[in-house]
Amino acid sequence: MSDRRRFRWAATSARMLAGTLAAAGFVVGIVTLSAVPWPTVERAPLAISVTPQPDTVTLACPGGLIALGRTAEDALGLSQAAVAAVTSGGTSGGRPDDAAAEPRILETEVPEAVGPEAYTAEPAGREAAALAAAGAATVSDPDLSGFAASACRPPLTESWLVGGSGTTGAADLVILTNPGSVPATVQLTLFGASGEQQPAGGADIVVRAGAQRIVPLAGLLLGEQSPVIRVTATGAPIQASLQTSVTRTLQAAGIDQIGPIVAPSTEQVIAGVAVPAATQGEGAGEGAETIVRVMAPAAGAAGPVSATVTATDAATGASIGSPVVVPLEPGVPLEAEVTGLTEGEYVIRVEADAPVVAAAWHTSGFVQGSDFAWFTPAPALGQTALVAAPAGPAPVLTLANSGEEPATVTVSTLEGAVIQTVEVPADGSAVVPAEPRTVSVIETSGGVIHVGMSLSGDNALAGYPVWPSDAAAPPTVVYP
Repeated sequence: MSDRRRFRWAATSARMLAGTLAAAGFVVGIVTLSAVPWPTVERAPLAISVTPQPDTVTLACPGGLIALGRTAEDALGLSQAAVAAVTSGGTSGGRPDDAAAEPRILETEVPEAVGPEAYTAEPAGREAAALAAAGAATVSDPDLSGFAASACRPPLTESWLVGGSGTTGAADLVILTNPGSVPATVQLTLFGASGEQQPAGGADIVVRAGAQRIVPLAGLLLGEQSPVIRVTATGAPIQASLQTSVTRTLQAAGIDQIGPIVAPSTEQVIAGVAVPAATQGEGAGEGAETIVRVMAPAAGAAGPVSATVTATDAATGASIGSPVVVPLEPGVPLEAEVTGLTEGEYVIRVEADAPVVAAAWHTSGFVQGSDFAWFTPAPALGQTALVAAPAGPAPVLTLANSGEEPATVTVSTLEGAVIQTVEVPADGSAVVPAEPRTVSVIETSGGVIHVGMSLSGDNALAGYPVWPSDAAAPPTVVYP
């Protein structure tokens, strides 16, 4: 081999060796760098916490008691049987607000009747207002008899009505109130023994702004013994309620106004189920009973649902009887009887493995002079809530704690004077008397508190849950 060829071979070999060593070094370097943590620079994104301006608080009342078909010439004619006396009050900026007690009278389709009331409370600067109102009425006529009380509620785009009946002797009315400034279109979906139904009379019901519409339940689902109604509104939210009454063997045996339930839940706490002394007289108290109506909406349950109903004495916390298990088919309401309830206040809990709606019904008897009431679930309260007690029998607040920690609850006047402070044990309850025609402030600390207002006396029974006061929207984090 010539010297020149030897030199070229040596040069080529050297270049190949250098390349191999460089590649090996590169691989080793990459592996080493991947195993060694690199220095990093962390910078939190710019975030601004913004608290939205609190909105105006609006409440709408169902109004007075309405009679249906009192004249033979007009079987569907409406007339006012009794005017409701409303108690209201509110706070703005943490102080009593007299302006919140001034009502706005809405239109009604009942001839020559006083329309329902609506109340408004404005925020003070960036501090939210709170407002409460409740009405009550008594009627003693051959076709209508009893005492009814109901809280005025904020309008909702969707709500549920649990109670009433479409059977013979019932004259129930679905009441739709629009306190807003634009019309609302309402759809009524009914649930009964045959499941979910869309009656023609419940479709596209127009409720004018600042007005009320009344729809007879019998015209929607005639003959249904245990109806549940879903109310859906578009265009504007509405306040829905159900007036229910019953006549047995030509004797009026009670009347009530049922408020809405906001949404189905796996746990419904019905606080303040009042059981009065039975109506006096021969046979008056025979058959007096407590019934719980439960339904699992088809949209929230893929198959059969099991619900358990329990009752406890609100004053002592003692369990009453054994739990009642109710097997449910989605979209079909069922009823369970709760036995062993003597005179007093009770908490009824409905726990299910899918969201349900529920309400409890109690009657003092089945003859003239008897009365009944539907008690609906009480949502969990925040730190502060307002409750109005209307004129009528002595009102009672039932406090139920569904939390795992004890709670302290203080009931005060709007001016800040403490009425009573009570300790409510975990999974326990307590009872606090209230005064008629007053508005009280409920402040809670710890636990998960549900509160119900009940009113019971001679030939009178009614109740409604306490809802959280309308609070300011929580702060929102904005990332510019």
